[in-house]
Amino acid sequence: MKGLIIKNAYWDAPELTHQTERVGAELNALGVETDIVRNGRFPSVTDGRAINRVGGYDFCVYLDKDKYASELLEKCGLRLFNSHKAIRACDDKMQTYIALTNVGIEFPLTLPGTLCYTAGAKVSESTLDEIESQLGYPVIIKTCYGSRGSGVYKADDRGKLRRIAQKLIGVPHLFQKYVECGGKDLRVIVVGGKVIGCMERAGNGDFRANIGRGGSGRVYEADGKLTALCERCAEVLGLDYCGVDVLVGGNGYEICEVNSNAFFEEFERVTGINVAGAYAGHILGVMEKRL
Repeated sequence: MKGLIIKNAYWDAPELTHQTERVGAELNALGVETDIVRNGRFPSVTDGRAINRVGGYDFCVYLDKDKYASELLEKCGLRLFNSHKAIRACDDKMQTYIALTNVGIEFPLTLPGTLCYTAGAKVSESTLDEIESQLGYPVIIKTCYGSRGSGVYKADDRGKLRRIAQKLIGVPHLFQKYVECGGKDLRVIVVGGKVIGCMERAGNGDFRANIGRGGSGRVYEADGKLTALCERCAEVLGLDYCGVDVLVGGNGYEICEVNSNAFFEEFERVTGINVAGAYAGHILGVMEKRL
């Protein structure tokens, strides 16, 4: 069996390098010859037919968010971990919340941003009135695309809300009710539909607890309710692997985000859990049944 790991064409952050190398090493340890390539090699193209330019592989661990390449690779018949559909749903935060709607999963009240295609337009005061009325202050504003806490803002008053909304007027974004968590959240890793561990993250003086923004982690024991919630998210979104970010506030557990390519370096260090090994084992199990 032979596997391919695809990473972003340009981005070379240490956590991405760690992720690709760890998953590759664990697959190799299971006897699966594995190569790592960049998306910039154009692994799949189309001329009316889907053309696989990286033939000879049985599966692909797709550690990127380029939705065009992932969909073309699947049209070539390659099994992706995660699937194109799952990656696409998680990459767009608003799409994630929509997918998790009406299935018994709780998350903060969320308003989809009103997109604008008119140059020079101003955010209307009536829109700001509605946001205030629905969400109060502070309010969280997120771009729909972004990771490691980038594109996430907090407005404590109308002036700041207006400035951020104006800045994002032409960008897909959303508004969300703020949940007071003391600058902490939970990162739960799910592999093959099962929770394998949980870490509490604490922000470094920031309302965002992301490790990529200087946050730190510690082991957290997931109870049955948290486990069921995160496993349900993975099931609904069709994820082989994910990191579910959970807020713990006055209403209990609420989903913050679901990450299809969640980095796990700090998680492995803090918990001692071999995340890459669990993922590699899941991939091999799926492929052995498929081949």
